[in-house]
Amino acid sequence: MLEGDIGLEGLSPKEAPTAQAAGAVDGEGAPPGGPREQAAKMRVHEKYSTLPAEDRSVHIINICAIEDIGYLPSEGTLLNSLSVDPDAKCKYGLYFRDGKRKVDYILVYHHKRPSGSRALPRRVLHNDTALGARGAKQDQPLPGKGAQVEAGSPEPPMDYHEDDKQFRREEYEGNLLEAGLELERDQDTKIHGVGFVKIHAPWHVLCREAEFLKLKMPTKKMYHISETRGLLKTINSVLQKITDPIQPKVAEHRPQTTKRLYYPFSREKQHLFDLSEKDSFFDSKTRSTIVYEILKRTTCTKAKYSMGQGEARKKDSALLSKRRKCGKYGITSLLANGVYSAAYPLHDGDYEGDHVEFNDRKLLYEEWASYGVFYKYQPIDLVRKYFGEKIGLYFAWLGAYTQMLIPASIVGIIVFLYGCATVDQNIPSMEMCDQRYNITMCPLCDKTCSYWKMSSACATARASHLFDNPATVFFSVFMALWAATFMEHWKRKQMRLNYRWDLTGFEEEEDHPRAEYEARVLEKSLRKESKNKEKRRHVPEESTNKWKQRVKSAMAGVKLTDKVKLTWKDRFPAYLTNLVSIIFMIAVTFAIVLGVIIYRISMAAALAMNSSPSVRSNIRVTVTATAVIINLVVIILLDEVYGCIARWLTKIEVPKTEKSFEERLIFKAFLLKFVNSYTPIFYVAFFKGRFVGRPGDYVYIFRSFRMEECAPGGCLMELCIQLSIIMLGKQLIQNNLFEIGIPKMKKLIRRLRRRRQSPSDHEEQGKRKQRYEVDYNLEPFAGLTPEYMEMIIQFGFVTLFVASFPLAPLFALLNNIIEIRLDAKKFVTELRRPVAVRAKDIGIWYNILRGVGKLAVIINAFVISFTSDFIPRLVYLYMYSQNGTMHGFVNHTLSSFNVSDFQNGTAPNDPLDLGYEVQICRYKDYREPPWSEHKYDISKDFWAVLAARLAFVIVFQNLVMFMSDFVDWVIPDIPKDISQQIHKEKVLMVELFMREEQGKQQLLDTWMEKERAREEPCNNHNPKARSDSCSSSGPAPSHAYHGGAL
Repeated sequence: MLEGDIGLEGLSPKEAPTAQAAGAVDGEGAPPGGPREQAAKMRVHEKYSTLPAEDRSVHIINICAIEDIGYLPSEGTLLNSLSVDPDAKCKYGLYFRDGKRKVDYILVYHHKRPSGSRALPRRVLHNDTALGARGAKQDQPLPGKGAQVEAGSPEPPMDYHEDDKQFRREEYEGNLLEAGLELERDQDTKIHGVGFVKIHAPWHVLCREAEFLKLKMPTKKMYHISETRGLLKTINSVLQKITDPIQPKVAEHRPQTTKRLYYPFSREKQHLFDLSEKDSFFDSKTRSTIVYEILKRTTCTKAKYSMGQGEARKKDSALLSKRRKCGKYGITSLLANGVYSAAYPLHDGDYEGDHVEFNDRKLLYEEWASYGVFYKYQPIDLVRKYFGEKIGLYFAWLGAYTQMLIPASIVGIIVFLYGCATVDQNIPSMEMCDQRYNITMCPLCDKTCSYWKMSSACATARASHLFDNPATVFFSVFMALWAATFMEHWKRKQMRLNYRWDLTGFEEEEDHPRAEYEARVLEKSLRKESKNKEKRRHVPEESTNKWKQRVKSAMAGVKLTDKVKLTWKDRFPAYLTNLVSIIFMIAVTFAIVLGVIIYRISMAAALAMNSSPSVRSNIRVTVTATAVIINLVVIILLDEVYGCIARWLTKIEVPKTEKSFEERLIFKAFLLKFVNSYTPIFYVAFFKGRFVGRPGDYVYIFRSFRMEECAPGGCLMELCIQLSIIMLGKQLIQNNLFEIGIPKMKKLIRRLRRRRQSPSDHEEQGKRKQRYEVDYNLEPFAGLTPEYMEMIIQFGFVTLFVASFPLAPLFALLNNIIEIRLDAKKFVTELRRPVAVRAKDIGIWYNILRGVGKLAVIINAFVISFTSDFIPRLVYLYMYSQNGTMHGFVNHTLSSFNVSDFQNGTAPNDPLDLGYEVQICRYKDYREPPWSEHKYDISKDFWAVLAARLAFVIVFQNLVMFMSDFVDWVIPDIPKDISQQIHKEKVLMVELFMREEQGKQQLLDTWMEKERAREEPCNNHNPKARSDSCSSSGPAPSHAYHGGAL
């Protein structure tokens, strides 16, 4: 048995079986408090006692039980150790009351103080540092069942639910003591009705768990990191000098020339590890991770009360009996059932103040989580040291993404400036603005809209050229290659971090099953067993097989859930619900987009009837802007709704592990939010103006609303407006204002609620709160999914439709500079410290990024080909232009319509609005003229342009995909210097163990030689001399090697 794995502390081998038998009887429902069990529980092993040796003269494990039965010792006896300020000694909650043992984890629970004689002060619990062994309070009478109360006082009302929670807590905390942890309770806090259990992991527990978890720890061996030479060394030194002002002033961020060799911890090889500073060998992040692993696997299987009567009570008793046999309910289940209200590790201390002791949290606040250092690099190594690898990788990825946005922003600005510089040289927009052409356009809507001049769309045509020019094609190719380069850059950076953080050989082990999964498995196994009982009840049992059946049923009860798993048949209703719900949510999104389309059509018709010429001339801009704002509000609201729905759909699937739960949640949330965010943009890019019909034969929605069409300059300008407003609005409102405002609002609500619940005691309010009380008031950590999600959606805005909005990378860069510091400040100041999780990559998010990058190539190909006028211009320039210029392009893209062919009731109400009678109006399409034999049929020009568009999509997609794969192939995933360092570490590790084996062998040979030297005098012919020499040789020296570690 390993050190610390003792079930019954302090019992001799003879007493242990007896005590175990007594405990087993009590666990199955026997009356608690037998004399043997009480004697066993009073013998608490010194190794697990949380009191120092000098304070252990009087054991007070039953002080709470004395209080429960109504006896309270004198105040002087109980509070004699509180003459010195205990808060200063324990550094305000960072240490136990002895000021020596550090608090590694906190469990929080709610308790109700009963009325009557049981409402006794709990101040003494500050001295109750040694929680009793498992079930110490179970020896006392249950509330309302024989409890001693004062004469004449009414019996307090029994709260079975609360008493059952208390019973479970006592059993769970007793199990934690058995696991080797040390506990200290504090119920006399400034937060009304809230108690805290402080947990400390002693050295032997840390060593044991570090070996179980295969944690890599630093050895004594150090080696020099190979440095670059020649020109690269000179360039690196110059870059370090240039970037020195923007480097954080953190020791972990400085370039290292030497590195310690790390190896999975082993108690047998402790002499290999650097234990010069034993107190800091396991840092706070590692200690909290170890404690959390113990909390997850420690079980709580009992319940004190079985509510209900008759058959319900029997079923409940059977359920509890099976739970004891399953025994897989850890801290996650206790938190879900409300036994504990919170569980978290502590922050290292305060981050601001004049007399704050220096700590990593304060350093992070000054060098990372402050807006004043937005221009500096992130201290990623310190972030990893404090929060763990998973959060460190998120901020490293966010930093790499933001860094890669800099060249994309510069190229986007150049493309935009090119469009501004060439706007006056764009022949199509000049022709549209020329009053001499006097092109009369057909009405934009039925009846209320009149004919209009093409020159009125001059401003829109000129603005479209800013984004619809030959440079945007180059920018689309550039951004596709940029996305591939970014992915390769991140893979290389990720490998560097894995080497620096000693994660190269790390493999994620299967996580503990979730509490919900275990409950479903238990429910399934109970149903299965009940069905078997029903079958056996109806089938007559032969007398010869009775004993065999009893043995089988007993064996099935012991391992009830070992082979029971949830199959696809069990999850089929959940899968069906998922499918139907997701389809319904997507349909809701499409319906909302359709509603906005109807709004645009109705608004355009209403504004066309306005008497103001300025209003009629700005119909398109007004309708587009208001519709996009409506889309933005709907997208923000549905994002929150879809996030909750995705979590509910994932819960009903009952995934087995937390990792599986997270991946399924991410997939559903991303799918719904992707559709929600991009559906309005997809409509403008690929559907608006494609199915409008023609004058005299328009397409109608619900036979009432005519489909809207694009402006003469194309839909690209409107796509740019839609994309920019939605992207900037989401970043400003959802990503920044919500992240700042909602936590502050929750904090204010909690503060007001505490003021109402707790009485106004100025003396208590003036005292400094304990660290665990301050952290309890912080917001709990909800995972990295929301942080990643908003960045992935932004990545989609930057890459998917970048051909229509070259400034998207610039706005993303500005947002991310703020986002990094905003997230950093949230993690350091507003959230409870999360449990450190080891991870060597960003998980499923990398696959989503790759998928978005591949999709971006296809979408940009279609945007350039079908949304912009790039392909029609090329076709006109090389097939129809008479002088090799773009003169006449606008007239070539317009078809003619005879106004006498209008359907009844669709002609303009005011045909003379322009001051003259119109015979022929123009509309944008490739159709035969009214004087043709096949009037209004699609012309051959349409098919030529369509063929060119499809050919461009195929060529563009394959060319860019090939270039992206080429970049992926050229750039290796693992940097050459890192692969060399990893190989060097392996060689050094082999040399280290070889040297150790040689040392053992030499020591063994030396001992064997000494033994032979002692035996030689015994081989002479003098018996007396031989006996004297042999007797004088004695036993082997105590320092001789016996096969253990040196």
